Amino acid sequence: MNKTILARVIVAAFVATPLTAFADEAALLQRINQLAAELEKVKAELLATRQKTDTVEKRQQALAATAAAAPAAAHGAPAAGMAVGPQTVVTGYGEVNYNRPRRDASQAQADLRRAVIGIEHRFDDRTRLVTEFEWEHAVTSATDAGESEVEQAYIEREFGNGLRAKAGLFLIPAGLLNTNHEPTAYYGVERNFVETAIIPSTWREAGVGLSSTLDNGLSWDLGLTTGFDLGKWDATSPEGRESPLGSIHQEAQLAKSRDLSVHGALNWRGVPGLLLGGSIFSGKAGQGTAGFAAPNSRVTVGDLHARYTPGKWDLSAVYARGAISNTDALNLSFVGKPTPVPSSFSGWYAQAAYKLWKSGDYSLSPFARYEQYDTAASYSAVPAGLAVPTGPNEKVMTMGASFRLGEGVVLKADYQKFKVDNTRDRLNLGLGYSF
Repeated sequence: MNKTILARVIVAAFVATPLTAFADEAALLQRINQLAAELEKVKAELLATRQKTDTVEKRQQALAATAAAAPAAAHGAPAAGMAVGPQTVVTGYGEVNYNRPRRDASQAQADLRRAVIGIEHRFDDRTRLVTEFEWEHAVTSATDAGESEVEQAYIEREFGNGLRAKAGLFLIPAGLLNTNHEPTAYYGVERNFVETAIIPSTWREAGVGLSSTLDNGLSWDLGLTTGFDLGKWDATSPEGRESPLGSIHQEAQLAKSRDLSVHGALNWRGVPGLLLGGSIFSGKAGQGTAGFAAPNSRVTVGDLHARYTPGKWDLSAVYARGAISNTDALNLSFVGKPTPVPSSFSGWYAQAAYKLWKSGDYSLSPFARYEQYDTAASYSAVPAGLAVPTGPNEKVMTMGASFRLGEGVVLKADYQKFKVDNTRDRLNLGLGYSF
């Protein structure tokens, strides 16, 4: 209702009133006062309506701001211009696994594979501290197999327009698993072999990094960090065969830093449900050690990865390849030992999962994964008769299911069939959580 409508109401009221009703001045004055009172009432109602409209608009603006902040918050960053005071958040994840070999049940074992506590503190709306502390295999002591370690400890600062910088100990953005490795985030009781044997999991380095997310769905990461120490290679141990880079990573434990490494990663999420990306890491691994037989050796590892989640499907694939150069003289010193340094190692996998059933907080997703990996695909040339066999190029088929209890708890079961070494065939059961 506006002023024009009010005027029409008043005129209509006068017209509709018989002239005899205003036979005397007192009656006329009384009628005018009554109409004035009604006018004031209508004005008050208009004011109240306007105030309610303003309140609704403010609420809508607040909701819009909250919705805009949600994607940033999902990546640990508030929306631009949103004031955030100091706050601390505790997170965590863990898993208990059971493995039963098919051929020798006496080797069955249960293990608290890992328990992790994360503490994130936000100093203000642009600066935060991220830490993670991990315990593996339940008990840590000088005589036990367990480990206690700092998995992450870095400061991140935002500069606007999606640009971020960080410094400290952080995970290298390689593959699909390394930066997203909670048991609720992947299928299978155990982490896949390609992203543990070829890309060591969980791989972290100390250094500085720069990253950004663009409006077109493209994100990039660049960094300068510590690297590998080839001087740690033990040619008498099978560890190098299990994971070449896992045997020489330094994890920021008094890490030799004469030779630093660089890394880069690109990921594109321009289509809903689709992720395409790749990464590269490279650096010398001699670390300036006096008298070392491979002073110019370089470690390079890269990957290509994809994930697509149309509807109830979850499809993913990763290809990874690594190389260690200039190892000829070093491997000559290892002649007669079972584990020389490989010059190349690689692997790939393809995986499909389907959300078969969902009821309330419960869901069941069967999956299948096929992978091939070779931790010793090739060696540098050595004199005839002194070489060791390459490979094997192992092929593994994993089939199982994940049963989710809400978003934070998952029960897993799978069976793994190994093509080359079938003594490793096994049934796996697991319980995982994250918060």
